[in-house]
Amino acid sequence: MTRALILDFGGVVTRTLFETHDLTEAALGLPPGSLTWRGPFEPETDTLWQDMQAGKLSERDYYATRTVEVGWMIGQDWTEMAQFVRAARGADPDAVIRPEFRAAIDAAAVSGIRLAILSNELDLFYGADFRDKLPFLERFEVIEDATYSGILKPDPRAYQACLNRLGLPANACVFVDDQQRNVDGAIALGIPTVKFDVADPATGYQTALQMLGVTEELSS
Repeated sequence: MTRALILDFGGVVTRTLFETHDLTEAALGLPPGSLTWRGPFEPETDTLWQDMQAGKLSERDYYATRTVEVGWMIGQDWTEMAQFVRAARGADPDAVIRPEFRAAIDAAAVSGIRLAILSNELDLFYGADFRDKLPFLERFEVIEDATYSGILKPDPRAYQACLNRLGLPANACVFVDDQQRNVDGAIALGIPTVKFDVADPATGYQTALQMLGVTEELSS
């Protein structure tokens, strides 16, 4: 049976903004330690993250707030997440790609596993031109981005659109996401899932590949 690995983008493919505060501060000319919000790495100190996890606001709302805050810190009136990301990562976006991700898609390719991305805000957050700086995206035959469809995970239509474009049933795929609500949405459709831990990316990718029948150990 043809099989596919379906990945969220965000923290699954790239190191999160929480992990790269030092790079962001350097890119924006901020003193080290200026950015203190740590999301899943220190949820007890990030009340806005706690509210998002409790369903009081969306992930988009969380990052919209952080975008405005960081913009103010450097005298910019930012209203779009892409403005923040371009300023923080635009010079060298390749530097924040997880090595575990690269190893995983290489291993998938060797085993004939097809690749897809299912994102709520790939181009919204990063900007469409960001893709041109990441040539590995050409290896993904499907990129389903709610920036254009307006249908966000965990809406079942988002997952179904990706499955339809792949031409595969739910049980032929494995979906990987770092947000529990999105994982739950995939489970509801019968898609095997991996809840990705941004603090342990190697295990998440290894588990997903094993579920797809790939037994080799990843090397980054």
